[in-house]
Amino acid sequence: MSPLNITEDKIFTFFLIGIPGMEHIHIWISIPICFIYVIAALGNSTILIIIKTEPSLHEPMYYFLSMLAFSDLCLSFSSLPTMLRILLFNAPEISIDACIAQEFFIHTFTAMESSVLVIMSFDRFIAIRNPLRYSSILTNVRVMQIGLGFAFRCFIFILPFPITLKRLRFCKENLLSYSYCLHQDIMRLACSDNRVNIIYGFFIAILSMLDFSVIALSYVLILKTVLGIASHQERLKALNTCVSHICAVLIFYMPIISLSIVHRFAKHGSPLIRIFIANIFLLVPPLMNPIVYCVKTRQIREKVLGKLGIKKT
Repeated sequence: MSPLNITEDKIFTFFLIGIPGMEHIHIWISIPICFIYVIAALGNSTILIIIKTEPSLHEPMYYFLSMLAFSDLCLSFSSLPTMLRILLFNAPEISIDACIAQEFFIHTFTAMESSVLVIMSFDRFIAIRNPLRYSSILTNVRVMQIGLGFAFRCFIFILPFPITLKRLRFCKENLLSYSYCLHQDIMRLACSDNRVNIIYGFFIAILSMLDFSVIALSYVLILKTVLGIASHQERLKALNTCVSHICAVLIFYMPIISLSIVHRFAKHGSPLIRIFIANIFLLVPPLMNPIVYCVKTRQIREKVLGKLGIKKT
C-alpha cells in the first residue's frame, strides 16, 4: 500500500518509517533491536523480581528503583510492536486510533520515568542530608503515596493528548517521522486547527524541563551537604551512592536534549540523525538502567549473582 493512497476528505491510516535508505537491510537491523528489547525486558524484570522477593531490599531506594524498572519495561513494550513490524515485516501502516493509543502510552511512561528520576533525586538528598531520619521520613506508606501520586499526575497530564488528537481531522499527509507515534508528530499532519495541541504540548515540554530542573537543584543541595562533611572518605562514600542515579538521569535526558537541539538547529539536515537519536531515546534507557544499577549497586549485584548461582569471590 502506498503512503499516498488516501481519500480526498479524510484519511484513516498513518504510515511509519524505519530507517530511510536502509530498507534493504531492515531485517539485519532488526536483530540487534530484538536483542536490545530482550535484554531490557530480562534486566528490568529481574530487578522487579529481586526487589519483590528479597526482604532486605524492601527499602525506599529499592522501591523507587522498582518503579523505574516498571516504567522502562512498559516504555519498551509501548514502542516494540510498530518498530519490529516495520523492520521484520515491512508493515508501516497503523490506524489512527492505534497510533493515538501508542503515543499516549509512550508519553505516559516517559513522563513516569522522568517523575521517578525526580523522586529518586529527592530520596538521595534525604539519605545524605538526614541519614538518621531517612527511614522515618520515607516510610513504606509514604513511598507508596508518592509513587501513586506521581503516576496519577502523569496519567492526568498526558490524557489530554489523545483527547485533543481525536478531535483533529487528517486529510492530506499521512507519513510520520519515526517508527512509533508521538504527539507532536501526529498533530503536524492535521489539516484542522491544532493550536490547542501546540499550546498543551509546549506546556508538557515545560513540565519535563521542570523535572530536570528539580533534579539539578537536588544535586546542588546534595553537593552543598557533601562539601560540609569533614571526612574525605565519607564525602566519597556519600557521592558514590548517587552515581547510579546520575547515570540514569544522563541516559534519559541526553537523547531528549540532543533531539531538541537537532530539531532547532538542524531542521534541514539528514533525517537519519534525528531518527537515530529518537530510537536511542526509547531503546537505550530501558537497556542501560538495569545494567548500571546491577554494576554500581552492591546489594542488587549480589542478589542477582546469587540467583544465578555465582558466588562472590
